[in-house]
Amino acid sequence: MTRMEPASRFNRTEPVEAAPGVARIDVDAVSSKAARSYYAARQPIYPKRAEGTFRTVKWVVMAVTLGIYYLLPWIRWNRGPGLPDQAFLLDFAHQRLFFGPIEIWPQELYFITGILIASALGLFLVTSLAGRMWCGYTCPQTVWTDLMIAVERFWQGDRNARMRLDKSPWTFEKIWKKAATHTTWLAISLATGGVFVFYFRDAPTLARELLTGEAPIVAYVFMALFTATTYVLGGFAREQVCIYMCPWPRIQAAMFDADSLLVSYRGYRGEPRAPHKKGQPWLNRGDCIDCKACVAVCPMGIDIRDGAQMECIQCALCIDACDDIMGKVGRPKGLIAYETFRNMEAASEADRKPVRLVRPRTVLYSVLITVVLAIMGWAWIARSPVEISVIEDRNPLFVRLSDGGIRNGYTLKVLNKTHQAQRFAVRADGIAASELAIVGHDNGDAEIAVEADVVRAVKIYITVPATARADLTGVSTPLRFVVTNLATGNEVIRDTAFRSPGP
Repeated sequence: MTRMEPASRFNRTEPVEAAPGVARIDVDAVSSKAARSYYAARQPIYPKRAEGTFRTVKWVVMAVTLGIYYLLPWIRWNRGPGLPDQAFLLDFAHQRLFFGPIEIWPQELYFITGILIASALGLFLVTSLAGRMWCGYTCPQTVWTDLMIAVERFWQGDRNARMRLDKSPWTFEKIWKKAATHTTWLAISLATGGVFVFYFRDAPTLARELLTGEAPIVAYVFMALFTATTYVLGGFAREQVCIYMCPWPRIQAAMFDADSLLVSYRGYRGEPRAPHKKGQPWLNRGDCIDCKACVAVCPMGIDIRDGAQMECIQCALCIDACDDIMGKVGRPKGLIAYETFRNMEAASEADRKPVRLVRPRTVLYSVLITVVLAIMGWAWIARSPVEISVIEDRNPLFVRLSDGGIRNGYTLKVLNKTHQAQRFAVRADGIAASELAIVGHDNGDAEIAVEADVVRAVKIYITVPATARADLTGVSTPLRFVVTNLATGNEVIRDTAFRSPGP
């Protein structure tokens, strides 16, 4: 194999002298042609409408997922006075996330981490069992692309009609059909972008502000970005997103094993393939009549008969198309079906092995999901209605008083997650002779009131008199803040340190 030379060698602008008797070669022209050969313009894909079980399932999944996305911000949930009544709200302005009866504060984002981990493990489990089922049915790119194709088919017709329309000259019919298609795409994209911003603020209020021009500029920016993204990715990029932008096709192989189910062509039944006419015998030939119906319905434009391919999103529309053809020619269905890697190598129906759903990989994923959910459940049950955090003063670390005592400053933040105002007593343990003072509180008052659903920060000074400096263990002495709910008696403890020059 000839070693590939650096491209810079072919970027010369000076003329190249040919040897005597040898025709001069235009290096620039050759290099330009070679460069062009590395790239090819995208070939449009015109998927034909499929009918069958899997197409029906995809319609149902599309309706459910889009229904959830578009309607969820409008569902109300009564949480009491002073709290938002939107069931699903990512309230970044007030630093809270609302999911029905669940309210998550910034200090509890580990719950979101747990949800993401469990979701990832669930995706691994589904992939190990049934391949890229996520990609074929519930991925947002797939759902919106299916919707855009349905709109395109509604205005322009099915596969052959769309192909003829694209090849035809620009006429009034072509203009209005294309205009209607893109207008509908933009309307869907605008609705998608609009709903996206509703998740971050009260939907009815924000909708009114968007229509009257009173919404924050950031709402219009994100609405425009999401509208443009949906329009471009669902209307134009389509399969290019799955092939070139999405990392999942390249990661999924790590979740497969010999018993993973994939949409596959059963070569032992289909080969040798050839066209078939009514009345012809089926001896010495396969069931595949090479009609390419599976290719016509594929949204990725691939031929499933070529084997497992990275581009295949496992939408199973080729199964519907092939089953329909098999019914028409009087052959058994299932020439294209969900099949395991192990059975793809089968030489006949008798050589196929039963599908094993329970195996080490699936058991491991199931156990990990159960463990993560159990930990999250325990954490939620043990969740405290009060959170405190202690921030030590850093500049200076300590102050030496005129009488020889040492003073440290702290900021104590108390988060009251309940929906009623609470009173708390604050004390410091660890240094017996220490004195606690809360800025703004007189006469040694160590009680603070915290309103419902708020965080209150107070400044606290801890002083160790000169007579008690012997109690200090060094430059850093352990100290503990204890915050007690006066109504319930529950205590929340945070450990910190008292800084000093030493005993």
